Amino acid sequence: MSILRAENLRKTYPETEGRLEVFRNLDFSVEKGQIAVITGQSGSGKSTLLHLLGLLDSADEGRIFYNEQEVNLKQKNIHEFRNRTIGFVFQFHYLLEDFTAEENIAMPMFLQNKDLGKSLQQARELLKKLDIYNRRQHYPNQLSGGEQQRVAVARALINSPQIIFADEPTGNLDEEHSKEIIELISSLNKIKHQTFVIVTHNQEIAQKMHVHYNLKNGNLTKIK
Repeated sequence: MSILRAENLRKTYPETEGRLEVFRNLDFSVEKGQIAVITGQSGSGKSTLLHLLGLLDSADEGRIFYNEQEVNLKQKNIHEFRNRTIGFVFQFHYLLEDFTAEENIAMPMFLQNKDLGKSLQQARELLKKLDIYNRRQHYPNQLSGGEQQRVAVARALINSPQIIFADEPTGNLDEEHSKEIIELISSLNKIKHQTFVIVTHNQEIAQKMHVHYNLKNGNLTKIK
């Protein structure tokens, strides 16, 4: 059974004359424990699709199911569902500059349980597992790009989400740190059976993961 399934998605944006159609009749699914990768040229709609699947934006048409239950942004408490079920890793990290590494990681759990002590303790456990515990009191501008991305991954993991969406997770990293993030994602998948949906230009990621889709001209084609 799929953990996530989308049917007949259509998304458009207003233009000076009419509307720009990004895609229509688009279907997508991922099984629990899979890593699905979506590639495509810049402007093909990869990030837009990720935002729809992650319930950050609404499609013009179509339906999205998590564990065979339909969900959409109009539902009551959808923000709580998203915080509990979904983790996000973005290309630009979006870490809070005035918060330490452990505070950034703890924030999603604190928003859910309002228990700062418990949230910080869980953040420290994740920092240990991701081998950056010694950087827990550092602020984002004191961390390397690879360290910032590890903090972003830990933040995505803290609520034990069913699925993690990663938008160009190696986009701003050099080759060495890119390999570290690829290895980290693979390790989390093998050890924790964590499900990922990754948007990337990195063909090494696409080749190593379970399922590979390519988005072109509004069509999503399964490569493997």
